[in-house]
Amino acid sequence: MSTQNPMLEFAKAMASVERLRLIGALVRGPATQAEVAAQVHLPVREVHDHLAFLVSVGAVREEEGRYRVDEKSIEALVKSQFEGKRAEPDLVESESNDVRKILRAYLKSDGTLAHIPTDSRKLRIVLKFIVDVFPFDATFTEKEVNAILRRFHVDTAALRRYLVDEGFMAREGDGSRYWRVKLEAA
Repeated sequence: MSTQNPMLEFAKAMASVERLRLIGALVRGPATQAEVAAQVHLPVREVHDHLAFLVSVGAVREEEGRYRVDEKSIEALVKSQFEGKRAEPDLVESESNDVRKILRAYLKSDGTLAHIPTDSRKLRIVLKFIVDVFPFDATFTEKEVNAILRRFHVDTAALRRYLVDEGFMAREGDGSRYWRVKLEAA
């Protein structure tokens, strides 16, 4: 697995429609590269590259030329990321009661947004909560940002735009790269 954040690498792997199709094929059972290529109607070379990436992030394993979904590795990754965390949004004790109240009002128990706040103050509080999943030392494509934001709400375009407009993230003028911005202490 990469030296970067393993969950981020896993999210990047799942942001590809082609790789999701490969996972879907492998869920049916172990298969060779050629068998997977035939099932998903992609060239073997492309399947080879996607499988190599899926193996590198621990989503798939290869045994004697056959590939299978590595459920134990995926389960271990998820457990390592969420070990000891409550089902409700992780609210730091030092956060004000007001902030906790706003987050509880907008976040469901699974951490997804019930809806995007229209009040600017409440929106900034929710965006601050969301942006914490993005490390400072990484850049992301729009597709990667969308894959991460989809964890919170289906309207990824609105969340992405709000994160940039409110100064939590920045992007290249052409939208090719996004990164988290360090906010000045208030």
